[in-house]
Amino acid sequence: MIACIDASNIRHGGGVTHLIEVLRAARPEAAGFSKVIVWAGNTTLQRIEDRPWLVKRHLPILDRNVFFRALWQRFSLTTLARSVPCDVLYVPGGSYAGNFRPVVSMSQNLLPFEWTELARYRWSWVGVKLRLLRATQTQTLQHADGVIFLTQYAQNVVSRSIGALSGKAVIIPHGIDNRFVSPPKAQLPIERYSNDNPFRILYVSIVDMYKHQWHVAEAVSQLRKSNIPVVLNLVGPAYPQALKLLNFALNRLDPSGEFIRYIGAIPYSELHTQYAEADLCVFASSCENMPNILLEGMASGLPIACSRRGPMPEVLGHSGVYFEPESAADIVRALRELIDSPTLRARLAHGSFNRARNYSWTRCASETFNFLAQIAAS
Repeated sequence: MIACIDASNIRHGGGVTHLIEVLRAARPEAAGFSKVIVWAGNTTLQRIEDRPWLVKRHLPILDRNVFFRALWQRFSLTTLARSVPCDVLYVPGGSYAGNFRPVVSMSQNLLPFEWTELARYRWSWVGVKLRLLRATQTQTLQHADGVIFLTQYAQNVVSRSIGALSGKAVIIPHGIDNRFVSPPKAQLPIERYSNDNPFRILYVSIVDMYKHQWHVAEAVSQLRKSNIPVVLNLVGPAYPQALKLLNFALNRLDPSGEFIRYIGAIPYSELHTQYAEADLCVFASSCENMPNILLEGMASGLPIACSRRGPMPEVLGHSGVYFEPESAADIVRALRELIDSPTLRARLAHGSFNRARNYSWTRCASETFNFLAQIAAS
């Protein structure tokens, strides 16, 4: 069999990471595939490792903007897939406007399906884009022969939003890169830390309207006022409107950058070094499909203070201290609970580290191609 992958809209972030890691770990021949063809832009294809069974097809139109990519998908992709001929078309980007069958889609973005979160963007360009995605992904998911969800929570949210699916559905979570894996270190009492050797809190994530970095900054500021020697490092790119909110908070809380630092984006290949230097991981998102950053913190052996919304409790289980992400006071409570008890930190860090072992790219790749084979055969 031949599997074809439409990666025309896989260009950055978690979508690219997923595609790279699945194809790196895959053994498609074990599922009955002799060849896998990927159509994508040049930037994406350059990041995908070569394999004997992998054919990377670059089309110049896929390097252009979303309008041209949509035209290609609507009017050219079906003809290409039939000419191969493909036994199954996989669309991890979530939207497909052609009529090739069978097709498997993946739900990776939950923002279009959670109105409370979508409303944070009002009628900005991002807000309009999310509403368009809701329409295109609804049509795709409703009519796909197979749909991959990343968590049970995501499947429940989408199903409530769009109704019953006509195809088969399966839950296949993402994996975690082995370079993040680091056994929990010894947890020291807070008295062992000082302003010269502070307790380091790390929050890795894009600065966005649903990530609430400004509430975390407020919480850390309150801890400092209580003479607790903590510092906060914020790592990740930024959505401009959310960055304004964060900068306003930083100028008010710590204008000299003494204990809160916004580091900005760093290469994904270097991200594990940030976890290695931290003492605690905080994750304050209110909307996730599959919280890869939470997995990274778990695999890094860090104690975790985490938002109780979305799929976070499904992934972290009882191995973290939860808080309401839009309440600085509740974030303070969660952080203090962990900071005040090295015993609790140690127990939860070991628990989350062990849970992280359930998430591997090898497992993700195997289950993905097995599902593609199932849909192709049916």
